[in-house]
Amino acid sequence: MTLFPSVEIILAQQQQSAPIVLHAARLLQVDTGTVLQPGEILIEADRIRAVGASVEHPQGARVINLGDTTLLPGLIDAHVHLFLHPGAEDLQTVEESVPWRVILAEQAAKADLLAGFTAERDMGTEGAGSSDTAIRTAIDEGLILGPRMRMSGNAIDILGGHEDANSYNPAQRVLSNADYANSSEQIVEVMREQHKEGSDFAKIYETGPDRMIDGVLHTPYQYTVAQLAAAVEEARRLGTTVGVHAMGEPGTLYAAQAGVASIDHATQLSDETIRLMREKGIFAVPTFTIFDYFAHNRSTAAEAASEASLLDYKIREFRKQLAAGVPFAVGSDVGPFPHGTQARELTLMVQYGMKPLAVLQADLIHGAKLLGWEGEIGELKPGYYADIVAVPGNPLDDISVVERVSFVMKGGAIVRQ
Repeated sequence: MTLFPSVEIILAQQQQSAPIVLHAARLLQVDTGTVLQPGEILIEADRIRAVGASVEHPQGARVINLGDTTLLPGLIDAHVHLFLHPGAEDLQTVEESVPWRVILAEQAAKADLLAGFTAERDMGTEGAGSSDTAIRTAIDEGLILGPRMRMSGNAIDILGGHEDANSYNPAQRVLSNADYANSSEQIVEVMREQHKEGSDFAKIYETGPDRMIDGVLHTPYQYTVAQLAAAVEEARRLGTTVGVHAMGEPGTLYAAQAGVASIDHATQLSDETIRLMREKGIFAVPTFTIFDYFAHNRSTAAEAASEASLLDYKIREFRKQLAAGVPFAVGSDVGPFPHGTQARELTLMVQYGMKPLAVLQADLIHGAKLLGWEGEIGELKPGYYADIVAVPGNPLDDISVVERVSFVMKGGAIVRQ
């Protein structure tokens, strides 16, 4: 006998109740940039049924007037870490048990959803294996609150690579925060094991460690083109994709040549890499927020200066990428900074040169495609999931309003009002 109703029961009751009409001063049609004034959306069950300046109000419909706000599709973060929180990243993955990290991940998922992020891609559990699938399943079954999730399990890394326990006493045998794979065959084997455990895609570390020398980024590659191509082909066989951590050349070029779905961080891209990304539709995910956070939150002045130098370089390169027509998606790398605050990523991308509408299109339309939900989320159109947020004012005038979401609906169920 169930003593307390689950989130699933509560949300199902909402979805099975009368239709809902949302009314607001504005509604943004993200694909065209058209702003309807006013804007209304008719929701039945978990789907959008009608959108316009005025829609049908069926008998018995619940009408919610959201006042001087703009209706937008639920936000998308294409690069999150539910299993990380602020603090010493290396130490938390060693000192905290996996069960404890799962509890914190549940809280992180809730914080992200309440901030307006109704869909996310988790780019590695940082040593917690396939525990992310439990979070995803609990969300999908309505046991806990959280976004729609795409999960990678552990990231994949070489021995001694970017996320290995390189700074610890080898005699202590501290585990890597990723799964080892040192050849094409091992990459495929690891991907198959992760897929068996429930992963939705593969996350691979392609570069690191990073160094600034005379104002230029230098970062060694980890996998060859052939090895990355083997991963992409295996992902294709499994019906999924590969996203890579790749800061700069030549790793970013190798990733583009292999045909990955996204190059995350993408600080340094050569002309040839950019050409291939445009040709193949590979998304760059800049993750400015984590760089900005580290530039302002380091224990020593020297560390802060180093991070600030890297951020300045990244901004300059981003502006070149914008001018060259690189396709972008939006991801924040939230985890090392507080969950629920990552909408700052959109603000920073505008601050560094993108137009507000272009950033929203990168976040919502490109994000939906990258996460494999194209045609289902990312736009306010009939037949799409009723993943909807409201923000004060007009984001085309001030993109920072996305940091102040006042209303959140996911799948027709109101989770914040």
